[in-house]
Amino acid sequence: MRTGYLLEREVGHVLAALTPSNRLVCRVCLHTGLRVGDVLALRTQQLAPHFWVVERKTGKRRQVGLPAGLLRDIKAQAGEVWAFPGRNPAKPRTRQAVWDDVKRAAKAFRLVQNVGPHSFRKVYAVELLRKYGDLDRVRRALNHGSCATTMIYAMADRLMTAKGTAKTGRGGITVW
Repeated sequence: MRTGYLLEREVGHVLAALTPSNRLVCRVCLHTGLRVGDVLALRTQQLAPHFWVVERKTGKRRQVGLPAGLLRDIKAQAGEVWAFPGRNPAKPRTRQAVWDDVKRAAKAFRLVQNVGPHSFRKVYAVELLRKYGDLDRVRRALNHGSCATTMIYAMADRLMTAKGTAKTGRGGITVW
């Protein structure tokens, strides 16, 4: 089952209910549009205001940037090797650990959509489309090969509005 899109208030609720380390992972997903597995694969030595990531799913290279405050928060909890260390510091945090926490947080707020870490990538896509109004720019930012895939992500809020789930005319998401 595909993950759903989150409205601004729902993003805030889910983030607030996550453990601090998983909240930080999801904030990185929200700010960069990276998949959770790519965020968890970040090494401490990579951390900089701008750096390159090779996406695990596609093998494509992509440059991402982090604002100073988010970068500072990541470095404050980073391990010697992994930006998001797991229980065993020699290994990164697992996708399952983040997924379980996001599911728990969504359930606590009785959200009807299927919420997972990938939901934050969808929020990123919608925000880019709102900011720039350019679907091809969003496609490139997400490293999608097809505008059709990007359209599914970027139009998620409009689909929810059509289903009567979302309110129209809400403001963009700016602070995490």
